[in-house]
Amino acid sequence: MSPKHVVFKKVSRDKSVAVYMAKRDFVDHCDFVDPVDGVLVIDPVQLKGKKVYVMLSCTFRYGRQDMDVMGVAFRRDLFVVTRQVYPELQDKEQLTHTKIQQKLLRKLGDNAFPFFFEFPDNLPCSIALQPGPSDVGKKCAVEFEVKAFCGENQDEKIDKQSSVRLTIRKIQYSPENTKVVPMAETTFEFLMSEKPLHVKLSLPKETYYHGEPLKANVEITNSSSRNIKDISVSVEQVTNVILYSNDKYVKSVAKDESNDSVPSGTSLKKEYTLYPLLAYNKDRRGIALDGRLKHEDTNLASSSIVKQEVLKEIQGMLISYKVVVRMVASGTVGSSEVSLEVPFRLMHPKPEPAKEGEPDDMVFEDFKRAYLKGVVYGDDDDSPTEA
Repeated sequence: MSPKHVVFKKVSRDKSVAVYMAKRDFVDHCDFVDPVDGVLVIDPVQLKGKKVYVMLSCTFRYGRQDMDVMGVAFRRDLFVVTRQVYPELQDKEQLTHTKIQQKLLRKLGDNAFPFFFEFPDNLPCSIALQPGPSDVGKKCAVEFEVKAFCGENQDEKIDKQSSVRLTIRKIQYSPENTKVVPMAETTFEFLMSEKPLHVKLSLPKETYYHGEPLKANVEITNSSSRNIKDISVSVEQVTNVILYSNDKYVKSVAKDESNDSVPSGTSLKKEYTLYPLLAYNKDRRGIALDGRLKHEDTNLASSSIVKQEVLKEIQGMLISYKVVVRMVASGTVGSSEVSLEVPFRLMHPKPEPAKEGEPDDMVFEDFKRAYLKGVVYGDDDDSPTEA
């Protein structure tokens, strides 16, 4: 039996337009992003002479839609592009860029029309902040959406009955494993202590995959006159929210608080194991997640990889991780906390490349938000993402 290619479809309520797309996740490879392509099927009778448009948008939402203050909505469109699909402005051949589009056009007939978009390289990936247990309906998220609609022109109010909205995701996978070994070491000197405290923190590798335990190696040589106690090692998620200002939010997502101590004149060498998992952070407000919220397949947000040349242009949310070791140095003249940190990446591994050749058979499946990892909503029109 030949392999089958799943194609996702969604039809407007009045049956005037239907959207067909071969995938919902689009990968940012750093040097390029997968283009968004699909096919639109129209019913000329239902359209009644109206035009059909397709829109690709990236929106940063930082509050509920109904929380408007002085007419200002808590959202910002980071990217919006709209194209007329019907009547055609170009030949179908010029707008057909993929083999799956060609097969869909052949299968769906003369009322099928292709569409194609390319992402700019300065957009963040799909990220959402986890709400607290009592924050029903509230969210802060970077979202991507494809919308098809009918109208006399693209600026008129969109009729829900003759429009289709599909949430998609922009994601990143881990690059090839580098041979970089994250490591930091430093020396702390204290008042009335002739010799210093030396601390070294290292990780076996730079990139960890979601669900993988993280091992941190800590070496402490205490030549000082102070005693070291309350040693803790944690994984911290740093969410950089870039909009009107540049704000950073730091959340500990895994922690090992040990009873280890290093008295004056002794040393310690120990490997600590940490588990940065969403399962241990389920109801904590403000934790950044991939995609959407409160779903068994969601995970902590993946590290963001951004090209240096667009770093100053990007808006939305950027995610990074670090391991931090903290300890208290106590002595006769008081105590002080010392710390040391190293950065690392938390990501999904790059999947195996698809086999050569496209499957001949296509299976059509209704496009629902529940199919997306982390997406839990009912009807689109009841979703808080309605524009």
